Amino acid sequence: MAKRLLSSKLFVSRLSFYTTNEELKRLFLPFGVVKEARLVKDPITQRPKGFGFVTFESEVEAHNALQAMNGRIVNGRLIFVEVANPKSLNEDPDS
Repeated sequence: MAKRLLSSKLFVSRLSFYTTNEELKRLFLPFGVVKEARLVKDPITQRPKGFGFVTFESEVEAHNALQAMNGRIVNGRLIFVEVANPKSLNEDPDS
């Protein structure tokens, strides 16, 4: 039996530093309604740090995206997708 997903928010790591919020959203749109796609940026340079968060409308959509995208090569980089943990959910978006 599959484990129950506890969040509709995913953590995506090892993204290209040239990825934009819009590209991140577009990458995950095939799996459902993306409520938010946000890259974490360096507060000084405002450059992406190579990871971000994608929030779906439902847990089912997030689960499908996690299954399909984890371990996939995007822009020449192997990305990892996992359920965002509670500490990540409270992360300051400007940090």
